Amino acid sequence: MTEQTRHLGVSIDRPAPDVYEWAADPRHLTEWAPGLTSRVEQLDGRWFVWMGDDRVEFEFAPRNEFGVLDHRVTTPSGQVFDNPMRVIADGADRCDVVFTLRRSPGLTDAEFDRDAGLVSADLARLKRIVEQRD
Repeated sequence: MTEQTRHLGVSIDRPAPDVYEWAADPRHLTEWAPGLTSRVEQLDGRWFVWMGDDRVEFEFAPRNEFGVLDHRVTTPSGQVFDNPMRVIADGADRCDVVFTLRRSPGLTDAEFDRDAGLVSADLARLKRIVEQRD
């Protein structure tokens, strides 16, 4: 069995505050995290993403100066997944984005590897997008 937690990251050639501000906007999720969702909507001040046929609630940690992008996903059945994520400055013009992937109970090694691949692809997409922004 593989480890229960993986820290997946990417280095980005943009200042941490710029990356944080763009990534913290739930409206951008479909652009950089299609592994999570292809549709985002806001209803009554709450954000929802579509994961397959399921609409799940998505909530980022409150805006902060520390680059914390932790987010909570709540499924229609009420199951809650807390996902740690950080934007960490590396000097004035670079940063690292790190996502902590936790293995859900019952997930096979192959499924956990697949999830890690999806998250890594989303982080690579985030890098491409924010590095190309003006």
